[in-house]
Amino acid sequence: MRPSIRLCSVSLLALPLLLACGNHYGRPDKPSSQLAFGVDMAKRGLWSEAMFRFQQAERLEPDNPRIQSNLGVASEAAGDYDKALSYYKKALKLDPNSKDLRANYARFVEFYQGFKGAATATPAAGLTGTATAPGPRRPETPPAPVGDPVGTPEPATPGPPPPPAR
Repeated sequence: MRPSIRLCSVSLLALPLLLACGNHYGRPDKPSSQLAFGVDMAKRGLWSEAMFRFQQAERLEPDNPRIQSNLGVASEAAGDYDKALSYYKKALKLDPNSKDLRANYARFVEFYQGFKGAATATPAAGLTGTATAPGPRRPETPPAPVGDPVGTPEPATPGPPPPPAR
């Protein structure tokens, strides 16, 4: 088989696969698609991509409390705590009755108060240098992003097969 024919046949076989992958999150002009993509990226630890997707969703639907909360989560993961606080507050203002949003906000405020307290602590008397009192450690992982509850398809990511029963 000639190389050009082989390349053409491989391209034709790969085309449906590429089209299916590219359309996995629906339409990029829909906030729910951007939100779903962002949540998936956050679950994989790809916080820069998650932040980008949440910002795209915010551009399309700025008054969505779930998008605002997810921007807070992504900002927290990036270490931008002041921005995270403003996103969490905006989310709560938009939907003050959401248990998920209130839980994220309460957990963050507890951390943030300790963080701010550690940042303003003064050195102990009699010690030289610029060391400050240690503050609380930032959680290893930020809270899980809040997905769109209405009609967002979960991406199909098959895991490894279960171990055989013995």
